[in-house]
Amino acid sequence: MATMLQILDFLGVAVFAVTGAIVASRLRLDCLAFVFFAVFTGVGGGTLRDLLLDAPVFWVENEIYLVVCIAIGALMWFATPLVERMSKPLRWADAMGLAAYSVMGAAKTLALGHPPTVAVLMGVATATFGGIIRDTIADQPSALVKPELYLTPAFVGAGVYVGLFTFGGVPAWPAAMAGAAAALVLRGGAIIRGWNLPAYTPPPDTPPSDKP
Repeated sequence: MATMLQILDFLGVAVFAVTGAIVASRLRLDCLAFVFFAVFTGVGGGTLRDLLLDAPVFWVENEIYLVVCIAIGALMWFATPLVERMSKPLRWADAMGLAAYSVMGAAKTLALGHPPTVAVLMGVATATFGGIIRDTIADQPSALVKPELYLTPAFVGAGVYVGLFTFGGVPAWPAAMAGAAAALVLRGGAIIRGWNLPAYTPPPDTPPSDKP
C-alpha cells in the first residue's frame, strides 16, 4: 500500500505540474511563472486533501515533490513546443493526473482510517483541486463549469477503487488500476466524444434570472 501511494502521488503531482506549465506557456509567461504554475498545480489537490484530513502536508514532509514540480516547470520551458504538437496535450495530461489522483486521494484517506464515503470525496477533491487552482490563477474557465464530464470521472475512479478494495476484497494494486482506468476512460470519452450528463433545464414558467 505504501509503495502504491507513493507511485500514484508522484504520478499525479508530475502530470498536473505539466498541465500548469502548459498553461503558463499559452499565456506567454516567463520561466519563473512556468515553475510557479507547475508547483501550485502539481501540489494543489494533495494539499487540500491533507489539510482536510488533518494529516501532515505531503510536500512539507518530503521536499522531493517540490523538486519534481520545479524540474518539470524548468524542463517544460524548453519542451513545450514538442508537447504542444500532440493532440490536446493539456486535456490529456489533466485526464491522466485526474485518474491517478482520484485513486490516490481515496487510498490515502482509507489508509488514515477514514470511512469509505469520506475516501471517495477526498479522491474527487484531490483529483480536481489542482486544476481549479491552475485555471483560477490563469483567469480561465474551469473544467468544472464546462458541460463535458470532469467531476464524474474522478468520482467513478475513487468509487471503483474504494468499492473493490474495501468491499470486494481486491488487493490494492488491481483495485487502483481498475479505478484509474475507469476514470481515464470516462474523461477520455469526454475529450474525444464530448460525453456529458444531462444538464439542468428549468421549467418553462421559470422567470429569467438577472444573473448570467
